[in-house]
Amino acid sequence: MVIVNLALATICFANNCYPALMGNNTPAGIFPLTQMRTSEPGYGGDFLVYQEDRQHVWAIHRVWTLKPEERRIERLASHRAELRRSITNGCINVMPAVYRKLVDCCSKDALLIVDDDAASFSRLHADSGRGAASLQ
Repeated sequence: MVIVNLALATICFANNCYPALMGNNTPAGIFPLTQMRTSEPGYGGDFLVYQEDRQHVWAIHRVWTLKPEERRIERLASHRAELRRSITNGCINVMPAVYRKLVDCCSKDALLIVDDDAASFSRLHADSGRGAASLQ
């Protein structure tokens, strides 16, 4: 399972956690991941979709840098979680090397996005019908 913590602005998988960029409208919940190709500039050819509707796609992808004034690379390098939140339109951005590791190990796993802590993890996990579990 891939876990994103919105409060910490991190993504965790394969026993490691990494900084991530996210937005105010990055939704909490449990989602399937689906790898999709794209020719849109700035995405590196593909991304991992976790939610979509008629107008929007929410995905995990390589850090998008087409607006240099957003300083996304610098924000990802920061140890301050508040600099990594509220920057995207809901997608989760990671460094290219992190994205490659994620695709290589976990592109078919479930994605769990939690608001804050282990309590929200347990609540979401219970709501999914899988029963409660603890986050370590």
